[in-house]
Amino acid sequence: MSRTVTTRTRTRKRGRGRTGGGPGSRISLGYGVAALLATAGLLLTGVPAAQAAGSAAGDVVPGTDTETPALVTGLDEAAADTGSAADAARGHLAAKKGRYHIADPGRDLTTVDSRREGADETVRLQQKYRGVNVLGGQYVVRMEKKDGQRTVTGTSGRYFTALHLKTTTPAVSEKTAIARAVAAVTASSTGGARLTRPDGKPEKATAEKPQSTPTLAGEAHGLTVLPQGKGVLTRHITVTGTDAVTGEPVAQEVYVDAHSGFPVLQYSKLKTFGTPEQQAVAQSAAQGTAPDAAAIAAAPVVKGEGTRYNGKTAELNLYKGYDGTYQMIDYARTADTSGNPLTTYDARGHDVREALGGWPSGIAAFSSATPEFGQDATDAGAVDAHWAAGQVYDFYRKHFGRDSLDGRGGSISSLVGVTSGGQPYDNAFWDGSKMVYGKGGGNYRTFSASTDVVGHEMTHGVVEHTANLVYAGQSGAMNEALADYFGNAIDVEANGISMSDPNASLLGEGLCVNTAPRDCALRDLDDGHTTSKDFVGISYRGDNGGVHLNSTIFSGSLWDIRQNLNPELADKIVYRALSAYMTPLDGFTQGREAVIAAAQELGVSGPQLNIVKQAFTAHGIVPGWEQALGVDSDTLIDKVNITGTGVGAGGGKFAVSQSNDDGSEPYSVWAGSTDRKGALQQISGNNGNYNVYADTDGKTVVWAEFGYDAIHLKSRPLAGGPEKEFYSSWTGISSLAVDGDIAVFTESDPYGNQHVGYRNLKTGQGTWVDGGRYYMATAVPSVRDGVIAYGKMWPETDGYKLGVETLDLATGKRALMPGDPAKTVNIGQTAVTNKGVFWMRDTNPDDQGLVSVERAAVDGTSPVTISPESGAGALYGQLLTASDDAVTVSAVPPMTAWDNAMMPKLYQLAPDGKGGPQRVSCNRGDQIFPAADTGKRVLWLDGTTGWTSLVKRDRPAGKC
Repeated sequence: MSRTVTTRTRTRKRGRGRTGGGPGSRISLGYGVAALLATAGLLLTGVPAAQAAGSAAGDVVPGTDTETPALVTGLDEAAADTGSAADAARGHLAAKKGRYHIADPGRDLTTVDSRREGADETVRLQQKYRGVNVLGGQYVVRMEKKDGQRTVTGTSGRYFTALHLKTTTPAVSEKTAIARAVAAVTASSTGGARLTRPDGKPEKATAEKPQSTPTLAGEAHGLTVLPQGKGVLTRHITVTGTDAVTGEPVAQEVYVDAHSGFPVLQYSKLKTFGTPEQQAVAQSAAQGTAPDAAAIAAAPVVKGEGTRYNGKTAELNLYKGYDGTYQMIDYARTADTSGNPLTTYDARGHDVREALGGWPSGIAAFSSATPEFGQDATDAGAVDAHWAAGQVYDFYRKHFGRDSLDGRGGSISSLVGVTSGGQPYDNAFWDGSKMVYGKGGGNYRTFSASTDVVGHEMTHGVVEHTANLVYAGQSGAMNEALADYFGNAIDVEANGISMSDPNASLLGEGLCVNTAPRDCALRDLDDGHTTSKDFVGISYRGDNGGVHLNSTIFSGSLWDIRQNLNPELADKIVYRALSAYMTPLDGFTQGREAVIAAAQELGVSGPQLNIVKQAFTAHGIVPGWEQALGVDSDTLIDKVNITGTGVGAGGGKFAVSQSNDDGSEPYSVWAGSTDRKGALQQISGNNGNYNVYADTDGKTVVWAEFGYDAIHLKSRPLAGGPEKEFYSSWTGISSLAVDGDIAVFTESDPYGNQHVGYRNLKTGQGTWVDGGRYYMATAVPSVRDGVIAYGKMWPETDGYKLGVETLDLATGKRALMPGDPAKTVNIGQTAVTNKGVFWMRDTNPDDQGLVSVERAAVDGTSPVTISPESGAGALYGQLLTASDDAVTVSAVPPMTAWDNAMMPKLYQLAPDGKGGPQRVSCNRGDQIFPAADTGKRVLWLDGTTGWTSLVKRDRPAGKC
């Protein structure tokens, strides 16, 4: 397990402009959103197994960085016949300490779930360390009970034996942890420093009155141990709200280091069908939509019907309400178990934000005056949603004896037709308690229109109540893959589709109004993706580390099994692997082992077992597959194992944060030579705090040290000498840069607005370029030879304006760069070099992020566009860095397809723009945090191999 890195802008020097380094990368015309920290990342890669699973009775696959085995199969060991299955499971682990190395199962393992299906008993146990939950620490014990005799047949999972840490009261308060978690999500959701335009004209400006309203809020859930190395104690915060830029719903799980307050990990809680770019009974009763028990008993099951999007008539289980209306509430399916309903709610007119973790006010089930629902219910997607929810319930109960998503007859709730800001919401998600389907628009139907989408979202609920695969990295891709696999399996069975149908492997093919299924589909389980050709080592900058992007590598393996074995047998194998073998942090390799072991348990052997193994091999899921991915860059530091920070470069030197091999150690700052000569030099103390956002001009290093009480800005000469503190903040810091005696940075005020500050490292003098006024905002600073450039947003009587400004510290003169401030909607990173000031500018809010790259003299004269915002070669710019000889842009195109071309790539331009942009590197994965050194040399953090490494190239690769 390793942590990867996400967004933060960087620097340049002596032949480069000094550019702020931190998460700030762009200012949007708007107001009130701060950028503090970048997205956190946890890379959950598959670990090569010591041997293939299940080749002989009692086979043991060792765990990685733990003494507890990852998988044990072929056991036939007696367990306690009396008492609960959970007690028997813990007793077995205690009796076999020599195998499992779990000192006290009764103390350190609590029951997550205990199930019996026929003679099979499966117990899931959660690891606790000194009473604190360990993220992903789950162990499964499989048993069989016949004629009163209970035997253990196998175990699997992750129990971390190397943990050794204090779990006493953390130094960071809950309030501070929430504030820093919200700031981290703000930065990641905006993609850098952005300012959001308030509605209407600016009010009268005052120094005291801010113009912003928070769009995100955090809720604390106590302490959690992250299982890196000896363990990292964190405060677990859930941040919910709305992305200030896109309007998309946000629900992020954030883990804040309990000692320093640095957000070391975050990932999305929402299990969406597509990417971000693209309580039920009680609640119903409270709203008056669900009848009481007596009414249920008195009312017979009502059969109705409606027309699905495909024109077919669907039989619907309904409930006749007190008012005589027929409601989409299905009590029939659970009448012999829990009696809890399957309900389809009319969420039209409600924003997706209202559905995040809660229920829109006054929501009610779809209803009709007669048992026949008309065209309105068809067009709304209600008929498809209600019918398909029943099909999913039936599939799991018929094939696996599973009663509802939680396996215990829980209610199933579907909210259909939510919008986003009054516009269509083309997505669907499972939020941990219900399905939410967006209202379609244009070429898209409401997202419940495709049975596989419904099956996909509901399967997320099944995964959550079984293996609970963490929705990030490879485990998240497996979560998506299993949802896709069962979504499609349910689709082909419910709709009578043959497995030989070429469209059987498509996901979401029924969502489009005017597009053929194959062109409409969001994913294809027969796309042939393999680890060697198609795996993208994406940081958690986007898609939670590739949960959708890499999912078809694993789901394609599963679908191959279904195509080449009896489909019902394949389903049983995959379900058994999910419910009895997999655990939260499993990667592709562990997933392969789980499926093979489940197949063997079900009696699959010989040629059929080879089919299962070959399916994974064909998709490149074999032990050690991660090591086979190549790059064309020079590696400066392999596996820096950092998150939420970046890299600085200048004068032939670089500065970067680094952790230990497993990423568990709080970060310290190191420096080295960009020519790979000489040893690394430790700059900051290894003091238990997180030292991040490092930058250097080749002579001095600056960085931010996150502590429980404040964020301290520090500097230290590369030639030696003590570190010095030159500023501290209790709110948030980003965009650090240094040139000579001047350090610049961006600080967030208490209301989330950004302000560029500077300090003279010799005299300590400095202030804010905007006076720190709450009604103004400045960000994305750079500095060179005493000239600071920055993006600036300010109010005027006719609206807010946005532009780039320079401040000459020697003369005090300011200059506004060319470009109509009223037409500018985004300002990207600035950079000052001997050629002038460079910056990115966006004037078209509808072009999905295309920018122009501009240049002018520091006094605003001699403007030139070196890369236009439209036409051939236009860039979807995110970050910018510049030397005297070249300008490098990190470009992130809008996600139109899940392939390598959609990942951030680096493009280099001549300072005059002649020759157009050239690719810096042909590496296929994430290329983030570019930092220009001298000449055309560029450093960046690269995720191609599934690890985050510091790499460089001395000249562009050209075309790829």
